[in-house]
Amino acid sequence: MSDTGSLRVEAPRVLVVDDGALVQMYYRGILERAGFVVDEALNGIEGLERVLGATYDLLVVDVNMPKMNGYSFLRAVRGREPPIRSIPSLMTSTEAADGDREAARVAGANFYLVKPLSEDVLVAHARALVGSRP
Repeated sequence: MSDTGSLRVEAPRVLVVDDGALVQMYYRGILERAGFVVDEALNGIEGLERVLGATYDLLVVDVNMPKMNGYSFLRAVRGREPPIRSIPSLMTSTEAADGDREAARVAGANFYLVKPLSEDVLVAHARALVGSRP
């Protein structure tokens, strides 16, 4: 066989930062079926450790978590050097007030989505933030 010169594109890596085990499983299933590689963290501190130790194309972050909430986590990520501070992020929460959306924007979220998320909404926003991949 000869090499046709085609480039192999790696699947985008997503870090889901959420303290809910069921939410993590739900997001993992949706995103993996859509072609993403998924890692998980239970809170912002664990999420920050993962971000500092690996390369991610997208962060999916819950607001309300123990130890370090989603706002603090995103502020910490945005305070880092490139490319870490440039990782796109979806913030998710059951909170739906305008003030919650504004707090997410100020913390550095690219999108704020209210739970529960449908499969279509999660995948569409994830693909929009990583480009058309996968």
